[in-house]
Amino acid sequence: MIPFGGITCCLSAAALYLLGRSSGRDADALKSVTRVNQLKDLAQLLEAASKVLPLVVTVSGRVGSDTPIICEYSGLRGVIVEQTAEQHFLKHNDAGSWIQDSALMLSMCKEVPWFLDDGTGRVHVVGARSASGLVLTVGSEMFEESGRSLVRGTLDYLQGLKMLGVKRIERVLPTGTPLTVVGEAVKDDIGSIRIQRPHKGPFYVSDKTIDQLIVNLGKWSRLYKYASMGFTVFGVYLLAKHALQYIMERRRHWEMRKRVLAAAAKKAEQDEEGLNGKTENGSNSTGRDRVMPDLCVICLEQEYNTVFIQCGHMCCCMTCSSHLTNCPLCRRKIDQAVRTFRH
Repeated sequence: MIPFGGITCCLSAAALYLLGRSSGRDADALKSVTRVNQLKDLAQLLEAASKVLPLVVTVSGRVGSDTPIICEYSGLRGVIVEQTAEQHFLKHNDAGSWIQDSALMLSMCKEVPWFLDDGTGRVHVVGARSASGLVLTVGSEMFEESGRSLVRGTLDYLQGLKMLGVKRIERVLPTGTPLTVVGEAVKDDIGSIRIQRPHKGPFYVSDKTIDQLIVNLGKWSRLYKYASMGFTVFGVYLLAKHALQYIMERRRHWEMRKRVLAAAAKKAEQDEEGLNGKTENGSNSTGRDRVMPDLCVICLEQEYNTVFIQCGHMCCCMTCSSHLTNCPLCRRKIDQAVRTFRH
């Protein structure tokens, strides 16, 4: 049998190791980005680095927009708004009980052009929704109970459903939120500076400082590597255990084979001693020419004539099989012993 447990542990260890390396590379990349203390200095940095573009920087400021979105339920002003609606209901399962479940009914997101402002300048941020570390604030969360009619409720009940209601959640990136953005700084044709996803390098939008991001990534990198080591040790243990069991099984098989061959040779010698010498060209020569004699591996006297279900091995006589619960070859449990007959 294939050791799926050991293989799965080793594959998990490899995946965790790759995650740890990725987090470690991101932490090193964040250490090497150019830190901009004031947004007004970013234009000078772009001019100085015009020959070595792209320029990956980290900037900080408060979220702002000339056309903010006013949230429908919370009334907050934001630049990114996500709305979801989930239908919650009870479902009748095969066991005869009711279990709670939900289904997504609505998911939409709105975003308007926005920027970071630190009082000295502005920097527009593009593609923030695809950046790492972006967490939206829950602006409102409400539950609307189901108001279905009696007929509709009866039809749902006949289908094994009981509607509870709709849960609506509104998440928003409010204006005035302090953020740290790491990305590529570019200047467009009209002189505006924006931060966007670099072709190669980190892209973060987070409420944590750059130093906090580096520390967190370092912690995750070490955690992934330690978990990878643990899964590796456990996986190697499972593989070694399976290999040892296989070796012991093969060794037991060969020892049993040698035992049967030795018993067959001894029986042949006894039969030969009892004969008067005329059997040299007789029918007994066929028995001596067998590579593997058909003897029961338990009593070594009777020929084996019983097949074990489920493994399918045939190595014992009917008398010895009646006293066994596991196959002597593969150690699998014997569900049934079927006698065979030779023609």
